[in-house]
Amino acid sequence: MTYLYEDFAIEPFEAGKGLWHARIRRADMTPVVINGVSFPSLEVGFAWSNADMAIADAKSHIDRFRKRWG
Repeated sequence: MTYLYEDFAIEPFEAGKGLWHARIRRADMTPVVINGVSFPSLEVGFAWSNADMAIADAKSHIDRFRKRWG
């Protein structure tokens, strides 16, 4: 399931049993640009024990780096 936060879509996914991560994309599907390099999505976080924690971590990344992601 995808969750919208600000102008971003967050998709939690399980990479192994009980190892949750999150993928961040722009909601309008335009790439995220970091230092001039274009990324269709970013996978962030540690191996969280549940999807909600992975989503919260993704939100903190968005809040922290929003201005850098041109």
